Amino acid sequence: MILTIKTTDTPRVPESERVELVPVSPLFIRATLRFGFMETPNVPRALGIARKLGWHFDIMSTSFFLSRRALKPQARAGISRWEDRLFIALARSANDATDFFHIPTGRVVEVGTQVTV
Repeated sequence: MILTIKTTDTPRVPESERVELVPVSPLFIRATLRFGFMETPNVPRALGIARKLGWHFDIMSTSFFLSRRALKPQARAGISRWEDRLFIALARSANDATDFFHIPTGRVVEVGTQVTV
């Protein structure tokens, strides 16, 4: 399964519109979870709705692949050094995606990249 999480322009998304399942092949499915901008995304709860739609899975045998970006200041940038450092500090203090989406921490694989700003 490939899972995409989208934040809509509406404050809340009704449960009937939260999950969209699209079969790609008999063994592969694409799922989209929609959350309103005022909602806290809860992936396990939304996947429970997918279970009601006929997709069967065990959350504790599922692996979630998340991306992580390590920000590094660029030697020659269009903004000053202190602005680079402030941006990087704010980015580091942001919520962890695992916590934000309520994904079980033992089920997460993080793939990282370094980005210069």
